[in-house]
Amino acid sequence: MVVVSGSNSGPMAEQLAEALGWTHHRIETRRFPDTEGYIRIPTDALEAIRNEPVVVVSNTFPDSGIVETLLMLDAVQDLRNGDLQNLREIGPQTLPGVGKGVILAVPYFGYSRQDKRFKPGESVSARAIAEMLTSRCDGLVVLDLHAPAVLEHLTVPVAFTSAMPELAEHLKESVDPDFILSPDKGAIDRASSVAQQIGCEFSYLEKTRIDAHTIVHKAKDLDVAGKSVAIVDDMIATGGTICRAAEALRSQGAVQVHAACCHGLFTGGAIARLLRYVDGVHATGSLANARDVISGGPALARGVRDVLAQLDV
Repeated sequence: MVVVSGSNSGPMAEQLAEALGWTHHRIETRRFPDTEGYIRIPTDALEAIRNEPVVVVSNTFPDSGIVETLLMLDAVQDLRNGDLQNLREIGPQTLPGVGKGVILAVPYFGYSRQDKRFKPGESVSARAIAEMLTSRCDGLVVLDLHAPAVLEHLTVPVAFTSAMPELAEHLKESVDPDFILSPDKGAIDRASSVAQQIGCEFSYLEKTRIDAHTIVHKAKDLDVAGKSVAIVDDMIATGGTICRAAEALRSQGAVQVHAACCHGLFTGGAIARLLRYVDGVHATGSLANARDVISGGPALARGVRDVLAQLDV
């Protein structure tokens, strides 16, 4: 079986292929001088993609990732459908179709936080992107999606998988925290599962969203004096939420504070900002980042197996 990737998810695709025991092929990607994208499936991958189920691993972030993902899915589907017509008339121009078996695995789903309308006339962008992508594949795997409910009504099988088990294992081995903190109620399920796997205490901070751009945090009284604490969330962008939580923890006696997430966006100098407040930053490589220390491949593999079972291919 085959795993393919383009320009933005190579390491995660390699981890996935290793976890599944499959072969990984890189799809050729480049940019024309006017910045338009180009993709081509390498000759040595053509036969495998036609004969076996294939997982396309690609991020929808930044926006260029959406276009690249669509082009890769289109090329893979054409190949599996036997639509091979080309201007140079290289090889057969048509072949019999081979049926279903194309799964899209998205390590980081861009637009995932745009999952609801705050005002009339806004796009539910997460849903719009997902519907566009799933019109070109037979199943979807998404890693630690911010709000899974927005994608629960798609027309293809969807697996919502999580790297929290691997994150918990990493924290246990490298930090051995006494306490896990969720920075808000939205991350409670993830953070509490990490605490349960490690076997330590757990709590969360109160967070109130005023509008699309304003969030207010309220610290709780936490029993963290003399303890090592890991703040666990699905993603870290600017790091502001983590910094405020770390400050609250330090004020209540925490001796060490670490930040851990699946998705390390780390925008606007976030890592430098974080390291003024925390003792360590830990993330998967769902997006390329300097704190990629947790393998996301096994989590993606669980999702792929789930979708394959639903497709029965």
